[in-house]
Amino acid sequence: MPYLLLGVGFFLFIFSVLMLFIPSLHHFDLVMVEWMSQHRTVQLNTISITLSVMGGMPFVLFLTTIWCLHQAWCKKYTNIVFTSLGLIGSIATVWLLKYIISRPRPLEMYHLVNSYGASFPSAHSIYAATLGCLAIYLSQKHPQHTLICLCAFIWLLIMGISRVYLGVHFPSDVLAGWSISFIWITLLYMLYAKFSRAKTN
Repeated sequence: MPYLLLGVGFFLFIFSVLMLFIPSLHHFDLVMVEWMSQHRTVQLNTISITLSVMGGMPFVLFLTTIWCLHQAWCKKYTNIVFTSLGLIGSIATVWLLKYIISRPRPLEMYHLVNSYGASFPSAHSIYAATLGCLAIYLSQKHPQHTLICLCAFIWLLIMGISRVYLGVHFPSDVLAGWSISFIWITLLYMLYAKFSRAKTN
């Protein structure tokens, strides 16, 4: 699983960067935002706006705090360090890249929610993928690991799609967000697993 996610992460990141510079791919970015804006419904609007709140930094920090408190209760302190570093690293990376790349968001006429910062990469997509990857790696010995993996991928998928649907991100922003989390959390997990083995030995 780690090497698969790492490979997918690098592929998606390279592809998302190419979408910024290759005219035909960049055109696809624009077309998808416009197409989704033309297929909105009241029900999908409500779902997507709710996801926007749930995927924002305040709720993600709240959810992660609850998760870490549960890990502390179970005396899994290395898991707390892994989770905390994973989220902090993701937050730092996404806002640094937003500042460096400074890609404008889609036209405001498409926006259904307020947005902050530059467009590339999508912070909501990074947060969703980060939580998903953390859940996948920390649940490997759990009897319902397959179900957890499925839920994690569904979560990051619908979160990413909702950002394009809401008109505040291009598809390439979402792909970049997913890829950064796949790469960062997987590399961190490899260090975490190595440390855990050394501690056991």
